[in-house]
Amino acid sequence: MKKARQRQRVFILCLLSVTVLAPIVFLSNGASFLASFGRRGLAHDISTLKYRAESSQLHAIEEADGGLVEPKPIVYREKDLGSLVSLGTSNVNSDSTQHRSTDDTTDSKKPENTGDRTILLGSNGSSRDQSIRRASQKQTDRRVKEIQDKIIQAKTYLTLTPPGSNSHLVKELRQRIKELERYASEGAKDTDLPRSALQKTKAMEFTLFKANRVYKDCTAIAKKLRAMTYNAEEQVRAHKNEATYLLGLAARTTPKGYHCLSLRLTAEYFALSPDERQFPNQQKVHDPNLHHYAVFSDNILASAVVVNSTVSSAQDTGKVVFHVVTNALNLPAISMWFLLYPPGKATIHVQSVDNFEALSANYDTILKKQNSTDPRYTSELNHLRFYLPDVFPELSKIVLLDHDVVVRRDLAGLWGVDLKGKVNAAVETCHESDPSFRRMDMLINFSDPNVARRLDAGACTWAFGMNLFDLREWRRRDLTALYHKYLRMGSKRGLWKSGSLGLGWATFYNRTVGLDKKWQRLGLGYESGVGAGDGIEDAAVLHYDGVRKPWLDIGIPKYKSYWTAYLNYDNPHFQQCNIHP
Repeated sequence: MKKARQRQRVFILCLLSVTVLAPIVFLSNGASFLASFGRRGLAHDISTLKYRAESSQLHAIEEADGGLVEPKPIVYREKDLGSLVSLGTSNVNSDSTQHRSTDDTTDSKKPENTGDRTILLGSNGSSRDQSIRRASQKQTDRRVKEIQDKIIQAKTYLTLTPPGSNSHLVKELRQRIKELERYASEGAKDTDLPRSALQKTKAMEFTLFKANRVYKDCTAIAKKLRAMTYNAEEQVRAHKNEATYLLGLAARTTPKGYHCLSLRLTAEYFALSPDERQFPNQQKVHDPNLHHYAVFSDNILASAVVVNSTVSSAQDTGKVVFHVVTNALNLPAISMWFLLYPPGKATIHVQSVDNFEALSANYDTILKKQNSTDPRYTSELNHLRFYLPDVFPELSKIVLLDHDVVVRRDLAGLWGVDLKGKVNAAVETCHESDPSFRRMDMLINFSDPNVARRLDAGACTWAFGMNLFDLREWRRRDLTALYHKYLRMGSKRGLWKSGSLGLGWATFYNRTVGLDKKWQRLGLGYESGVGAGDGIEDAAVLHYDGVRKPWLDIGIPKYKSYWTAYLNYDNPHFQQCNIHP
């Protein structure tokens, strides 16, 4: 019995040991098996993930190649410049920003790239802020231009939609265009944009992103853009032609106040007795020892400014003799003006162009037949300059001033200029750096063999406006007859463009002496870009050559003050006719 119980105890103990040891053995073997299996599974998973990532990148490249490729926009951080953030580069920008912020903590003087400039980040933040402000000042309208570009892109997508389409994308594009057009008005700047413009622009970018996914036909888009460009160029060309026509029309009109002034002065002139209409000091009119100036004009105020500015700038006004020649219609008004407002000690002489028979005969036979768009070019007063020896037979020298000039320095020095046997002294315009640069072939037709044989297309040109003429040498060379010859040639073959400047270049060819540029500053009658640094303040004469005369509403405002300074707008005639500067 005892042996049987001992065996039973041994069997039970063996079973207990098996139950205790078996789990330990199984767990150790299972752990090694799982470890090996886990490594193989993880490697398989990693390779699978890598393959999926590579395939997704390739798929993304295929999609990008099939879509519309646009220029990469310039990106700024909103907290720096408040600029626009491009949708396509927002993730890249955020990553680069995070990377820069990490680097900044380790290296406080590492340069930061902000798209189109580099800013050195130092411990002092003021220099960084100043650099940002300077960059933003240089690009004051960058955001506005970006908004305008996005509006053009949206309109391009709209033109690609089928007619009558009213899809959700079309409605969204129209809504975005309407929202942004209020910020892209002409003359708008970045400083004028409200904060809401940034959100509206981001919304437009997202809409354009969706439209880019829908319209992937690059050929159709390029064709549409070419058509839009052509239409825009045609519209610009039409607007330029219209603006040129209207500008020329405005230049040929006379302000209402000037008509009123002419009528009042004419009435007052005819109310005077014949003795009261006479000017003083008429014995000086033919004295060759005095300084004689001439102006040919039918404009009362233009003549007044030329006379007033010349006399006020002269040191010895007693030696100044002014000859004003006008037409018969304006002779009473201009005479009455200088009777009421005489030019100090200077002598004034007013006469009519109808007194010169030689000019009247040529005007009736040749000039009237020319079909000019601007009658001023063919007027008798414009061509009277070629008859100076006949108009002033007793004089040896004379200074001819156009009626659109202002004299700001004493012109007495002109009488000491050595003409070297030439007839004309003028400021040259043949230097390409000069805003008033002109070439001979601009006004003269050199395709005619007679002109090409007589004149050199590369000869230096000069300007009317202020010219000193030696009338003795003029008479000796008989240049008036040469002018008649060229005038008849031009009437038959169209050798000269409208005006008298081309005829002047031909008539006084190789007979002109160049003056220093300080004697005359041209370019004030059109947008020539002449500024204070171009010698305006130092010039003896300012010439408003061009159609934008200073007495017209279309005159350039920044140049008008030089002209209006020589008129007293408080006089009763200006008040009665409502004439203001």
